[in-house]
Amino acid sequence: QVQLVESGGGLVQAGGSLRLSCAASARTLSSYAMGWFRQAPGKDREFVASVSWSGGSQYYADSVKGRFTISRDNAKVTVYLQMNSLKPEDTAVYYCAADQSGSKWLSSPGYWGQGTQVTVSS
Repeated sequence: QVQLVESGGGLVQAGGSLRLSCAASARTLSSYAMGWFRQAPGKDREFVASVSWSGGSQYYADSVKGRFTISRDNAKVTVYLQMNSLKPEDTAVYYCAADQSGSKWLSSPGYWGQGTQVTVSS
């Protein structure tokens, strides 16, 4: 069974940084677009960022553009999200996702991680 395992969440002060990692258990996911969503309390899950299977293309939500950077290492079948200049409104559970269709917005993810909490204090 394919699994996505996130790590790297935690508590940080506003202006700080965190790096999330998502490791896939199956090498086949190296050919999938992968990325991150987040869900804050009382809100819908929203797209954050994605990276193409090759790592050559990245897409970001406007709210994180210029502050977050997504990357991947296909040798390790792992995707990363470097989050800088964090704001209290970035507080959410962050979910890793993999989409075989290659959609840049990850519109139909076939696999999800269990989520990792990111809390940004003011």
